[in-house]
Amino acid sequence: MPSLGVWGSSSARICINHPERKGRIERPFAWIERNFLAGRTFVDFDDLNRQALAWCREIANQKVKRVLGMSPEAAYVLEKPYLISLPRVLPPVYEVLERVVDLYGYVSIDTNRYSVPDRLVGRPVSVYKYPAEIVIYHRGSQICRHPRLIGQRDARSTLPGHHPTPTRAERGPALEKQLLSGGHASLERYAAALKQRAYGRGVRALRRLLELKRTYPSGPFLAAIEQALRFGLFDLQRLETLILKHVAGDFFNLESDKDA
Repeated sequence: MPSLGVWGSSSARICINHPERKGRIERPFAWIERNFLAGRTFVDFDDLNRQALAWCREIANQKVKRVLGMSPEAAYVLEKPYLISLPRVLPPVYEVLERVVDLYGYVSIDTNRYSVPDRLVGRPVSVYKYPAEIVIYHRGSQICRHPRLIGQRDARSTLPGHHPTPTRAERGPALEKQLLSGGHASLERYAAALKQRAYGRGVRALRRLLELKRTYPSGPFLAAIEQALRFGLFDLQRLETLILKHVAGDFFNLESDKDA
């Protein structure tokens, strides 16, 4: 395998008019990989920057460079009086990416996926990739911010509230609550027994019982319920017949009319 210097000079000969790909440009990266990165571990970007700064000050900048005739630290001391200071506030470093929200409500950045609200599925968004976070905009308005997934591949970051899981409401307890709102003990026992005997059709049976309760007067309805409990009658069609008989007895007392 050729040495780095041979590879660099060969690359320079092949890549004419590409000075950024010559050995003098590439060699410092190899030196950093072999001298700084080799054998080190980092907790996060901040830890990497701290170690890199210490390595630059203690090792890299103290080494004498042939092209300078001195170390970078000594050259910096000589040039410092002539340098222009940078502004106190530096703009943040970021990369702007354009993405379209996929059918699952995510945008993909560096193989990882970040959630957006479901209403933006299929819509274009602008993604600002910062060193430590991902910020997503739609039509100039910020939609959300994610911690950037670093050192991971094919991972997902889903913010609370972006993709709520739909839940089906249980109808049985709500129906029972409506049926038992009057606090009548006989109706409570009848509803429980009816649900138990319905064999998988308890919701339908309770819905029909609630319809009967709403349709007929409370007195005849409860009287029929008590009578049905005594005889073990849970056929709702026959229960309605009992209710009608009680209604006829209360509101259409034909025998009393004949006596009159």
